[in-house]
Amino acid sequence: MPAAQDSIDSVRVAAQAADSIKATDIVAFDVSETLGITDAFLVASGSSDRQVVAIADEVERQLHERRHLDARNCEGKTEGEWVLLDYGDFVVHVMLADKREYYDLERLWADCPAIDLQLEHPETTSADPASAEER
Repeated sequence: MPAAQDSIDSVRVAAQAADSIKATDIVAFDVSETLGITDAFLVASGSSDRQVVAIADEVERQLHERRHLDARNCEGKTEGEWVLLDYGDFVVHVMLADKREYYDLERLWADCPAIDLQLEHPETTSADPASAEER
């Protein structure tokens, strides 16, 4: 069974929040059939520990304001290298680019369908339509 529409809508809000703080490489996967304990993973990168925390804070703020959701658990804000926000039905990972490259979560979930985040990225839509579709 694919991810619930409510989870997808929430992941899109989280992606928009991350995008508004200049997160990069924002992707999401429907992991509901593979994992069973959650519907989706969102992964985004920040360029510094301060930006990683700022992105996570904005995701939390917008999900609270727009979807009335609060994270069940938050880990990693003290270090700012990898912040994990667990909302139960979906999980948000905000990572430093080098940590993301090292752990390569996209490879782990490559068999899962990507979720269209409906983000507008002018720099990718004209130059590379395939990468814009993946987002």
